[in-house]
Amino acid sequence: MQKNMILYLVMLLILGCSSSSKELYVLSTVKDPATKYESKHGSIGVEGVVIPQYLARREISAAKSSSQLFLLNDAMWGEHLDEGLTNRLISYLQKKFQQPAVYSYPWHGNQPNGLRVKVQITRFIAQEKRLYLDANWEINSLNSDKRFAKLFSTVVATGSTADAIVSSMDRAFGELEEQIAEGIHQF
Repeated sequence: MQKNMILYLVMLLILGCSSSSKELYVLSTVKDPATKYESKHGSIGVEGVVIPQYLARREISAAKSSSQLFLLNDAMWGEHLDEGLTNRLISYLQKKFQQPAVYSYPWHGNQPNGLRVKVQITRFIAQEKRLYLDANWEINSLNSDKRFAKLFSTVVATGSTADAIVSSMDRAFGELEEQIAEGIHQF
């Protein structure tokens, strides 16, 4: 009996190891921006990027129509996308403003001055050779009632493979990052 159980466990282990592997994806790391700005606002706090529920899954999805989604075979996010987007935006703003004082908000400890950035993505999906990114973002002064909000929308060409879709998502989010940085610069 014990011999059969060991044989059964070994077979399960072998079958588990031989199952098809999934490709894991993350958006690329931030490249050094061509144009940099001087920081004039003190610290910048970036709230966690809010994403639609279909992006909260580990599987990468695409759209068949405006109301029907499907999962890409063997393609998964290597991290929770909301956390990855938040960390990437923080890294981008650190490089763009040449300062390390860009943090995840709410931060710990006293930060006497600065800005808070909020981003909500409402659509981020590939459909029929196009990648759509719609979002709204807001900058708030932590020292005053000053606030600035803006809508963002872009369409980027894409292919149907996971590689192509993730690459297009990377480019589209890069456009959003640049718009947010420009908004902070003008704030």
